Amino acid sequence: MRPFHAVRWLSSLLLILLSHSVAAARPNILFVLIDDMGYRDLSCFGGTRVKTPEIDRLAAEGERLTQFYVSSPICSPSRVTFTTGQYPNRWGITSYLDTRAIDKRRGIKDWLSPSAPSLARMLHDAGYYTAHVGKWHMGGQRDVGDAPLITAYGFDTSVTNFEGLGPRFLPKFEPRRDGTPFHHVPTEMNAQLGGEITWVDRHRVTEAFVDRAIEEMKKARAAGKPFYINLWPDDVHGPCQAPPGLRGDGSQAANYCGVLRDADWQIGRAVEYVRSQPDLRDNTIVLLCSDNGADPGYGSGGELRGHKGQLYDGGIRSPLIAWWPGGMAKAAVGTSNDRTLMAGIDFAPSILALAGVAKPAGVEFDGIDLSAALAGKEQPERGKPVMWVRPPDRPGPKNSFPDLAMRDGKWKLLVHRDGSGAEMFDVFADPSESHNLAGSERAAAERMTKQVIAWEGQTSPHGG
Repeated sequence: MRPFHAVRWLSSLLLILLSHSVAAARPNILFVLIDDMGYRDLSCFGGTRVKTPEIDRLAAEGERLTQFYVSSPICSPSRVTFTTGQYPNRWGITSYLDTRAIDKRRGIKDWLSPSAPSLARMLHDAGYYTAHVGKWHMGGQRDVGDAPLITAYGFDTSVTNFEGLGPRFLPKFEPRRDGTPFHHVPTEMNAQLGGEITWVDRHRVTEAFVDRAIEEMKKARAAGKPFYINLWPDDVHGPCQAPPGLRGDGSQAANYCGVLRDADWQIGRAVEYVRSQPDLRDNTIVLLCSDNGADPGYGSGGELRGHKGQLYDGGIRSPLIAWWPGGMAKAAVGTSNDRTLMAGIDFAPSILALAGVAKPAGVEFDGIDLSAALAGKEQPERGKPVMWVRPPDRPGPKNSFPDLAMRDGKWKLLVHRDGSGAEMFDVFADPSESHNLAGSERAAAERMTKQVIAWEGQTSPHGG
């Protein structure tokens, strides 16, 4: 071989070896998103109704972040933000996606545009194996049969429920307590659309999703690639049908607790698979949170005011657990970060930073990189506020629910989009949002009101 060609060959070989080394060093990421779980439902976050030992162990081996907020008090827009790193109103999705007629009436899109930034696509393009397992609810729900497949957003493979397209696990519900059949209309409607259907007893759907997530982790290992996997079970969203033996008195609340207990066990199986594999154990990040607050009568936000659909903290504040045995600062293990304000918009930039993947040119996130907080290396204070817009179909009695909200440091503002009805709380001193300080802190309330109204005008396709 000529010297010039030999040098070029050796250089190419070194580049290949270096790229493989970098890929091998990149962490695997398992993102567990529980559906409609309240802030105080997990026993490691103060829950008392049901023990969650598997998730508690995850927290004991990792870190709890207690000042974490999702980007909407309802599922679809919250999930859009986790996917894009941007506020969901930028993409015309401010409430849950339903039938075409209902979406049109509320002025929202039928699906997330595939032109939106996608965390999965960015990681896939950087060499990750990507899979979505579980609830999607960003297109393909109810009678919407022409939405993009989940794989159009950068996933190698997917399986979902009735709120997405492609392969699906659809639930078989048991009869009601009085013996009448349980008709879950969206499921029946969706079963007429395209895609492979596997019917599963309702109380075993999460088990099926976890089995599939473990299968996808095995595929990534066989391919020699790091993985990014969404494990998004549709528990503990109602209607709840807990496994036999976990239904208590059969009430709605008892079934919720039973479903949560089983979900804890099933999620524990996925984490235990990671622990059992030496090549995964120290180099896998597990992130676990809820997509929004609990529905009344189901889960619990504890002392937090409000619930699913509202912009009070009971609707938008979520438990967050970060677990990374090989990368988390030892001093942070088993502790709680009560200082860092973090939001769903921060997931994409933070995960990219943890993975060592550069943001694509032309993409601008609304969130910021808080990877140091997820790795337990720092407890940074957030340098910019977080904002919210209320789902249009959740106005409250006589349009009483605030339209907009903003969190800036210790301050939380809620206000109508015309600037009226301002409520201002110091959420550190008053987590139950009981003492309105808008009058005594008038200058701050006026400043934040102007800021959040301007933000909605800049980020909403129709200016609110």
